[in-house]
Amino acid sequence: MLLKTMRENLIECGLSALREGLTTGTGGNFSACDRASGLMAITPSAIPYAEIKPENIILLDIDTGAVREGEGVPSSECDMHRIFYKYRTDLNAIIHTHTPYAATLSCFRKPLPAIHYLVAFGGLDIPCAEYATYGTVALAKNAFAAMKDRKAVLLANHGLLAGGSTLSEAYAVTEEIEFCCQIYCRAMSMTTLGDPVILPQDEMIRMIERFEDYGKRIEEHEEI
Repeated sequence: MLLKTMRENLIECGLSALREGLTTGTGGNFSACDRASGLMAITPSAIPYAEIKPENIILLDIDTGAVREGEGVPSSECDMHRIFYKYRTDLNAIIHTHTPYAATLSCFRKPLPAIHYLVAFGGLDIPCAEYATYGTVALAKNAFAAMKDRKAVLLANHGLLAGGSTLSEAYAVTEEIEFCCQIYCRAMSMTTLGDPVILPQDEMIRMIERFEDYGKRIEEHEEI
């Protein structure tokens, strides 16, 4: 079996998302790519996460989209994953979910601003891609165009797409952006307090730089 460990990791990722309320039923899709072989692995369509076996994870050729291995039908959003692997070599994992607050915010078709410094997990802000029917190449192209140099994008009237250099990073981006969407939705419901304050771009640039080596450095401090 090709890419067995990657397949197993995708199954565990889907189960974790289910446990943590980041997805429901068979919703959402998870993928990762192997640059050496030119293959991507993606969760299947219409199989509950608890029932997915490694052989159900579908392997596709990144360049052509041809199925190379796997029992079942690849996720309907396979093109939306593949377009990133084909044209953005910084991303090796993609997660698409219908998280409650990101999906709610996506219905307004507006970006998630820098309401909290954790938005920097995805970029300076999180754009919202133009609407297109799910499972279409049009949606894949809209998501790719909107995400640009970010690691996350809202899909209008749909949900959230997040990416990372690893599957664990893509999962972390999903968690943090959903948290920030929750904060923003709640803040916007408290208008009696005034408008929420958005962090300036220079602070968000600083946050992005700090997150690049997060957990790999000891903080430098001035004397207190």
